[in-house]
Amino acid sequence: MKGRHGLRAAGPLLAAGCVAVGATSVPGPGTAWQTWGLGAHGRTVNPWRADRTPGGSSAGAAVAVAAGLVPLATGGDGAGSVRIPAAWCGVVGLKTTRGRLPSADRTGLAVPGVLARSASDAASWWHVMSREAAAVGPPLPVTAVWSPDLGFAGPDPEPVALARAAVERLEAAGVVRLVRPRVPLRLLDPGPAWLALRTPGADPAGAHRVRAENDRRLAGLFAGAELLLTPTAPTAPHSHEGPGDRYSTSLTWAFNLSGHPALSLPAGFGDDGCPAGLQVVAPHGREALLLAVAREAEAEAGAGG
Repeated sequence: MKGRHGLRAAGPLLAAGCVAVGATSVPGPGTAWQTWGLGAHGRTVNPWRADRTPGGSSAGAAVAVAAGLVPLATGGDGAGSVRIPAAWCGVVGLKTTRGRLPSADRTGLAVPGVLARSASDAASWWHVMSREAAAVGPPLPVTAVWSPDLGFAGPDPEPVALARAAVERLEAAGVVRLVRPRVPLRLLDPGPAWLALRTPGADPAGAHRVRAENDRRLAGLFAGAELLLTPTAPTAPHSHEGPGDRYSTSLTWAFNLSGHPALSLPAGFGDDGCPAGLQVVAPHGREALLLAVAREAEAEAGAGG
């Protein structure tokens, strides 16, 4: 469970037979970067390298899952707070569609999510929380568009290469089929819009214009493909001294603004020994599709191992 909010939201899981172990760490007050993992009780360390952050704000949740303490942990994703730590700790992380599950966030940017050791565990969480029947797997391959940067993000070469290699493995296994969009995907940078919506008293007009334009461009993409594939994070996990000038959220928060469901899959390891992630984005309400593709990806990885 992530913090006290995770415990309060655990009712359906407890009713289904889950056992709540406790609340995990989140960045503390005064931490400007929610991916830092520096909280009230000190550092939360990456299970693969203690001198690196696990990401956040679901820092302790991701570590608990990656370390094998629990099979899954709840989280809230307002800008990538489930997907980034999932990527940097090498686990599955699902952000749900805006409005499908209750959220206390007044802006609608933060939604419930889950971090899990397997796609099957994440699917079990989704079944309990949404009461959506387990879906039959989609016809394969699923059509997808690859974007290394969403048109604006400028990620480092290594996370792009790792995510692209994961896509190529899925292509070779017949899970996805890459298609070329009629118009290359170039989203407007959602950062200023996201910050305006989260800042009390700020004029939201500009944010609404960015959201509307990005929604239009994403609708065009999903009219010709079932999935959008990107790296989850633009960088490798940074040190505990802080992330510097890079927004670790640059590839994730566009989908908090648009409300699309998105999932991070493990995509291999960088030269530093830390994991990276492949972000898979689907049309609104298609969590079952994301989870089905994640299960196929795990099966492919198991067969290859």
